[in-house]
Amino acid sequence: MNIRVVTYNIHKCVGGVDRRYNLARIVDVIRHYQPDLVLLQEVARFSRESSGVLQADILGDALQLSHRIWIPNVRVQHARGYGNAILSRWPISDADNINLTIGPKKRRSALYSKVRISMAGKGGARVQTRTLHLFNLHLGLSGIERRMQLKKLLSHAHFGRISRTSPIVVAGDLNDVWGTLGRQVMRPAGFRGTDRKPQTFPAYAPVRALDSLYVRGEIQIASLMSSRLALARQASDHLPLVADLNLS
Repeated sequence: MNIRVVTYNIHKCVGGVDRRYNLARIVDVIRHYQPDLVLLQEVARFSRESSGVLQADILGDALQLSHRIWIPNVRVQHARGYGNAILSRWPISDADNINLTIGPKKRRSALYSKVRISMAGKGGARVQTRTLHLFNLHLGLSGIERRMQLKKLLSHAHFGRISRTSPIVVAGDLNDVWGTLGRQVMRPAGFRGTDRKPQTFPAYAPVRALDSLYVRGEIQIASLMSSRLALARQASDHLPLVADLNLS
């Protein structure tokens, strides 16, 4: 079964160059790729379009992804805050926010959830369901901090309860400035990425592959690319990553 995943640091819907808040640009960029799952970072608590309504709900409704979860990891004045969100075509369960903060550094976390994916059986067989484990990350700015955060995540109890064959996706804004986290941390833990790391930052002229996606278990990466849309270069300070995955 093919699944399309978009992971995207939306910068609270503020453009990286013009500094304008424009939620519609983010929606148009994501909608272009028709994803089944969207992993978002830096999602503001409330939308400026509708005071008191979660930005994740506005985005989910606009993209017709009816299942969603948002948990804050950074709080700022006036209780606005921002955090990570998952939007899904399929039901979400067992959501949890895993604290990855290291010492006095800025608060960081990983949003974990299970998604129950409906898979049509062959030859008229009844529909089967498969659980996909999602970890949506936003890591720190220091190299040592990022390695410690990933190791903290991989040693979490959630991973201890997941079998080696169960499909897992770990993705998000890893701030992987030097492109070393895959080799140093993820591969030794059994995860697979791609040899070519699509560049995502800064969006207007990307030179760094800050955002990443890794899989483990009975799931494969068929393709991974950063957006080439002109609008994506304006909508945020990151480009989105678009992954086509094959679920066994």
